[in-house]
Amino acid sequence: MIVLAVLALGFLEIAVMRLLGFDGNKVTAALIALTPYVTAAGLVLGGVSLALRHWWIGGIVLVVALALVGMLLPRTFASAQPAAHGAKLRVMSSNQYLGRADVQSIVRLVRENQVDVLNLLELTPREVTEFEQAGLFELLPYRVFKPVSGGAGSGIASRYPLTELSLAGPSRMKQPSARVDVHGTPVEVVAVHPIPPTTDADEWKKELAGLPKPDQHGAVRVLAGDFNSTVDHAAFRKVLGTGYTDAGLTTGSGFTSTWPSSFFPPPVTIDHVLVDPRVAVDSYRVLDVPDSDHHAVLAELTLP
Repeated sequence: MIVLAVLALGFLEIAVMRLLGFDGNKVTAALIALTPYVTAAGLVLGGVSLALRHWWIGGIVLVVALALVGMLLPRTFASAQPAAHGAKLRVMSSNQYLGRADVQSIVRLVRENQVDVLNLLELTPREVTEFEQAGLFELLPYRVFKPVSGGAGSGIASRYPLTELSLAGPSRMKQPSARVDVHGTPVEVVAVHPIPPTTDADEWKKELAGLPKPDQHGAVRVLAGDFNSTVDHAAFRKVLGTGYTDAGLTTGSGFTSTWPSSFFPPPVTIDHVLVDPRVAVDSYRVLDVPDSDHHAVLAELTLP
């Protein structure tokens, strides 16, 4: 009875925070990222409690777990797309794991998938040289790179001409942005990489809040990168609430994990491609990148 009660209290604490939209501190923010696993554990705990005739524990836990299930299920269904008839744009984002990710594999993925815009996170000066030697800039000749040794560097490489912008707010890690001229259609792209909530939860919330909002009367905006956030985080849902569409969610791939590339800790979805509500998402895929702790994300878009 005592063990079940303690487990139930732990489950209810995280579940209620998720249901009420409260991320809390760095510990609770990390646990909220595991909401799908917490939900499964709640269903098992509720069932076991009822089987052992602990009716109040089992009933309460099961009701709350089912409420979470109702919030999670829509991620498996594709949603309606806007009527967009403009140019196609393929956007890929890859976290380079402190510059350790296999450069040749990235170049191969760009070539095979005809990527137009590539956002690179944790980009180092050494890796920039390796990309040049591997022929990336023959495929994507335009770039706005902010390489830094360690994990703070980022960059944008493009098939189309770029104009550097400053769209993201202050952040500890580089979040470069640029205007991409896609056959005369301007698209503003941000390489997103806020600090993880496990480092500083308050700073993480500020950096997410500092991302630019979509501008329905201006250029199309695309945010792609390592958000260090899942859809279960209230701070991330606030970004979506400004009007962006998550490419993974809108194609029914909301449960496809992007980090870590191994099986521990439990895989979660923290890499995203967010698009202007006027943009249609034609396809979305998660791709393996050797020697990185993240998978790359690729979205094919139709511009308005």
